Amino acid sequence: MTEKEQQRIIKRRLAIIQHADEVTGNVAATCRYYGISRQCFYTWLRRYEEEGEEGLRERSRRPLTSPRATHAEVVGKIIYLRSHYHQGPQKISMYLKRYHDVDISASGVWRILKKLDMSRLPTSQRYQRHASAGSATRSPCPAPRPGRRQVH
Repeated sequence: MTEKEQQRIIKRRLAIIQHADEVTGNVAATCRYYGISRQCFYTWLRRYEEEGEEGLRERSRRPLTSPRATHAEVVGKIIYLRSHYHQGPQKISMYLKRYHDVDISASGVWRILKKLDMSRLPTSQRYQRHASAGSATRSPCPAPRPGRRQVH
């Protein structure tokens, strides 16, 4: 959010607080008029009294902690396996379970790789089918051997 938008929000909230104080003297009527809840109004009022105009800024709703987030060491192992061995989510999940006793699903590994923009290998590292020397000379249908009877 830009500073200009923040200032607009602060001015609006300050106007609502002043309207309730100076114009109507009634918080419920002011909240109905502006279409906000009284709980929201009193939250703004408390912050304004404690911090001044800075208390009326828009705040992040992001949680402070995420207890179910994947540990950093596991993410590091996933990145290492992807970048050094070019393994996919299924193999990484199996490897971590077998050798490191880390239980993470293939879809969980894929989400981590997607978030880090590692979900697709570079073109030079993707699997490419190589034509073997024998397959280029063979015909798709072998010729019948002499002396053998063919069944149709």
